[in-house]
Amino acid sequence: MTPRAAKPGRRSGRALACLVLALAAVGAAVPSAAAVTSASDESAEAAPSFSPRGADTCIKCHDDAHVKSIFDSPHGRRADSRTPFAQAQCESCHGPGGEHARRLHPGDPRPPIPLFGKHSAASVAEENGACLACHQGGHRVDWQGSVHEREDVACASCHTVHADHDPVMSAHEQPQVCEKCHREVRADFEKFSAHPVREGVMQCTSCHAAHDSMFAAMLHKPTVNQTCYTCHADLRGPFLWEHPPVAEDCANCHVPHGSPRPALLTRRPPQLCQQCHSAEDHPGLPFTGRGLAGGSSPSAFVLGGSCTNCHSHVHGSNAPSGADLSR
Repeated sequence: MTPRAAKPGRRSGRALACLVLALAAVGAAVPSAAAVTSASDESAEAAPSFSPRGADTCIKCHDDAHVKSIFDSPHGRRADSRTPFAQAQCESCHGPGGEHARRLHPGDPRPPIPLFGKHSAASVAEENGACLACHQGGHRVDWQGSVHEREDVACASCHTVHADHDPVMSAHEQPQVCEKCHREVRADFEKFSAHPVREGVMQCTSCHAAHDSMFAAMLHKPTVNQTCYTCHADLRGPFLWEHPPVAEDCANCHVPHGSPRPALLTRRPPQLCQQCHSAEDHPGLPFTGRGLAGGSSPSAFVLGGSCTNCHSHVHGSNAPSGADLSR
């Protein structure tokens, strides 16, 4: 039996219905042009924009000598691929400046630059992060968790970037930078007896690691004595006859930064020596004011070098008969 052929009208109607359903499904899956435009606008608003011409845009307003000195500094060398100016120029450090540099309506406040700006809302940690993005190696590996980081000290508090010369890197100028915070140390360096920091022979980083270390007081060496022996190697020993307080800690007798007494001593002899050595153990009477110059009985145990008039090798002696540190 021959099957009945479908009518042409019914077949075309079914095809049209399938086409309509397919178009409806595609329309539901594909967003409208308005939706695409809206999503693009939101993405553009979320992503920070950079200024159109980099540093050329910035110096139209910021044209003072301080800002322009960046071109004389290591950071301003475009030929060096590691520097900010070989990348996004000013915005490598200050962050995207498109909003800050855009045209404003009269009376509208200018948005601040993201980082290192006068009115920037960035935290110290965020600004330090811009520096640490490049300066991560070497002695800066100890910065995370350091004393200065915990105290919210900014890199820019110590370092001068917009200059061909950073004072904190100079032996003569570095103490002035550190002493802005460490004022009690500045007072010590002005005392009668002090390490030659004011003269530029030493600097703070001769003993201390500015970006922190694993040792007390941010010292370069594990102990105070090892730090002192960096310069005072002749006092290192070992000696045949040791002076126990010396081998224990230089700070038992000496103040590290400065003292009103000779040789950075914590006290003058004989009071210094009598902290350990009782006056009764030494031949003679306890030292009093009568033994001073002008007293009733001037004493060689008090005048001049006092104890060191005889016990001259107070740090230790290698003389076979130097048990009393007198030779």
